[in-house]
Amino acid sequence: MKADELVAVSNSLGGDFKSIEPHLIRLEKHLTLRTYLAGYTISDIDAKIWVAIKSNRVAVSFVRKGSYANLQRWFTFLEQNHPEIQAEVKAADTARKAKVQAASRAGASYNLALQEADKGVVTRFLPEPSGYLHIGHAKAALLSDYFAHQAYSGQLRLRLDDTNPSKEKEEFQDAIIEDLALMGIKPDTVTYTSDYFDHLYDVCIGLIKNGHAYADDTDVETMRDERGKGIASKRRDRTVEENLKIFDEMKAGTEEGLKNCIRAKISVDNPNKAMRDPVIYRCNPNDPHHRTGTKWKIYPTYDLACPVVDSLEGVTHALRSTEYTDRNPQFQWFLDTLKLRQVYMWDFARMNFIKTFLSKRKLAKLVDAGRVWGWDDPRMPTIRGVRRRGMTIPALRDFILKQGPSRNVVTMDWAAFWATNKKEIDPVAPRHTAILKKDVCTVTIQGSEAPAEAYTEDKPLHPKNPAVGTKKVAFSTELVLDQADAKSFKDGEEITLMQWGNAIVRGVPPASGDGKPITTLTAELNLKGDVRATDKKVTWLSTQGQTLVDAELWEFDYLITKDKLEEEDDLEQYLNPVTATMDEAWCDEGVKGLKRDDIIQLERRGYYRVDRGFGEGQGEEGKKVVLFAIPTGKNK
Repeated sequence: MKADELVAVSNSLGGDFKSIEPHLIRLEKHLTLRTYLAGYTISDIDAKIWVAIKSNRVAVSFVRKGSYANLQRWFTFLEQNHPEIQAEVKAADTARKAKVQAASRAGASYNLALQEADKGVVTRFLPEPSGYLHIGHAKAALLSDYFAHQAYSGQLRLRLDDTNPSKEKEEFQDAIIEDLALMGIKPDTVTYTSDYFDHLYDVCIGLIKNGHAYADDTDVETMRDERGKGIASKRRDRTVEENLKIFDEMKAGTEEGLKNCIRAKISVDNPNKAMRDPVIYRCNPNDPHHRTGTKWKIYPTYDLACPVVDSLEGVTHALRSTEYTDRNPQFQWFLDTLKLRQVYMWDFARMNFIKTFLSKRKLAKLVDAGRVWGWDDPRMPTIRGVRRRGMTIPALRDFILKQGPSRNVVTMDWAAFWATNKKEIDPVAPRHTAILKKDVCTVTIQGSEAPAEAYTEDKPLHPKNPAVGTKKVAFSTELVLDQADAKSFKDGEEITLMQWGNAIVRGVPPASGDGKPITTLTAELNLKGDVRATDKKVTWLSTQGQTLVDAELWEFDYLITKDKLEEEDDLEQYLNPVTATMDEAWCDEGVKGLKRDDIIQLERRGYYRVDRGFGEGQGEEGKKVVLFAIPTGKNK
């Protein structure tokens, strides 16, 4: 080989085995009876090709196997006798390891060694604006952002895949952009597949003219059956002229055009059913597009638009979930057939959780039927839903990135998800008190230590974090307790009133078994008593010395009763009949200062997110706070 040919080879060794094998064969022949590639001493081209092979895991693995003896001899000789050329590889490897260390320390491996990463990394996040982002989308977005901006100094493109006007809305489009910003994801570029409708139309015309696509008016059910059985469509051998004429009818939105779609002519009976002549263009004259209006009556499908626009936009590495793995050969077919720039694929396992489904179609069904309050309902697995339930963005990012880009598909319990959040909120959540209104028990404080009049004291909002601040705690001779606590007392028992001291309970009626609530009790203060010696530490509120705040305490359950919903399952059959419960309560006066999205801990109840603060509602609604219980990993 001549010098310019060797230079060309050095620039072509970064791909997969199929693409680099011809170049390895040429090097093997060239090195017959040669110690070096050019001349009798090591040259720049020796160093460049050695580094290129060393930097490609596929290439170096194959060379070391010894299938090409001359190439192995040359590679090993340089490795052993010329350590100076290895500095670049070692430096790059050290830098890459440092970048992935933070994400990998929790056990997830980010050591993907993306192909040809030395030439630049451009990833993309490709959501369809037909709903709000769910936690599955969050993983795709965060991984794409990680590899673009952290593991490599590359770029992240956000492209809204708006090719289906019957499902898409500007509302969803704007919400996706907002949610990404909320998660700390800042794409370098924002584009839309609809930006490329003219180009994709021309691409489809080219496919038809070159015999790679055809118009098909087979009905949906028959087409699905034929694809499943590997039967060719009766329209597969239409002439180019006929296909072009029908595509024009589709573009015009005529009755004839509406009957047809355009299919790529790939295979009839490929074992991979994704390769069996997929639909690449559909006719939709009835629904205006939220960006292009009524300009188009035909729209490309994901299968065509994805590889074409990825290549056009300079995407180098497309990360998507394993549900698309079967489509990878199809993606490559379009690149090869259209002679487009290579885009490398990497599949990762999507996040699956028990008693949860992530199908936007099914989630939309719940929203449209009024089964939930909206896409941001705290029972929904959307980004906005889990946030409204109390998931913090740092915990969400941490949890997802710790899963890593593994291909292993698992169904996780929500416990680990919420346990990650607890670690984030526990050190900083202010502590408050709530007493349920239902069957509340009023306690009269007696004894020589009982206060003559109501008073307040400053108490820490957090037992271990003084920086959280203090709150006013009111003390008086009239308290309210939860009925469950009152029912647990024995007459004469010494208990601890949290943040006050011990008291001896009087007037507990004998157990009757009739379920009647205990409405009143008396208690004699014993502030010298040992709080460590009591079995019961109870929360309470003084009815004097403060204005109690009305509150709603909400608890939420799973939307479905089955751990894993299969595609063929009837959603209605597995919907949980009761997924939300609410208790009315009183809270301490300090709760009045909370605002929407604040997170607190109600002593002995758990963590809560403020969905509506005092004064944030209209009329009577503005005179109470609404609190949503946050799971902690021990409960739902």
